[in-house]
Amino acid sequence: MKNLFILFASLFMFTACERKAEKLPVFGKTRIVGNDTLHSTIRPFSFVNQDSIIITEETFNGKIYVTDFIFLSCQGICPVMTQQLKRVYDLYASNPHIYFLSHSIDPANDTIPRLKAYADDLGIDHSKWSFVTGDRDSIFSMASDSYFATAFADSTAPGGFIHSGVFLLIDTAKQIRGAYDGTNSEEVDRLMEDMKILLAEDFPNWKQ
Repeated sequence: MKNLFILFASLFMFTACERKAEKLPVFGKTRIVGNDTLHSTIRPFSFVNQDSIIITEETFNGKIYVTDFIFLSCQGICPVMTQQLKRVYDLYASNPHIYFLSHSIDPANDTIPRLKAYADDLGIDHSKWSFVTGDRDSIFSMASDSYFATAFADSTAPGGFIHSGVFLLIDTAKQIRGAYDGTNSEEVDRLMEDMKILLAEDFPNWKQ
């Protein structure tokens, strides 16, 4: 799984020395239109969360969010990822501009009642952190086409799936502004610091 994260990071040729403290880079594909450089954005989607509420890209209009891909029966990296993302949630739970989105890549087994029980066990505010399910192929394509992450079925893999352990930081313009190894506590610490930078950029009048 570490190699999957390295592949993800190298796709954007992003290194620590290239980061500017005052503004985060924009990840993804770019195209030039006239004198403007346009960055790729998260495409439209529609999934259902643990409370049977439809979650779309419009749910996050004007919001910053952190997203990942997991499945509940995963005995590999998923429990560590959720534990690490819960750390981030705990830090920003009271912030009205920050939200969280976890996609299940195993919708056949991760039913709405199971997702709800999972969220309840975490003790989170369901309005702040959605665990979503939906058409499996749509979730896979969201991972690869929008988030440039890895998620696909593989009968030879433990649990039947291969997926990257990356957390993605998405800004209010629905652009990827950071990618972090969700199994590495130091990387997650970096995510939490980068969220402060992004808050200052997207909400300059916000006071913590």
